[in-house]
Amino acid sequence: MPFINIKTAAPEPTKEQKEQIIKETTEMMVRILGKQKERVMVFIETYGQDSVGVGGKSIEEIKKENK
Repeated sequence: MPFINIKTAAPEPTKEQKEQIIKETTEMMVRILGKQKERVMVFIETYGQDSVGVGGKSIEEIKKENK
């Protein structure tokens, strides 16, 4: 049973976007790896921009610098 954990920085995807991500990720696992659709589990986690860092700075800091 594949578990797919998708992590993203805020803002939170809409309900419709989450449904599309789940559908298309599941279809990809079926198409590429031959997994059973009913067994694919997709988790979507959203983190605040102050909880995600790139290059030693939080996303929040980077956005402030680029304004």
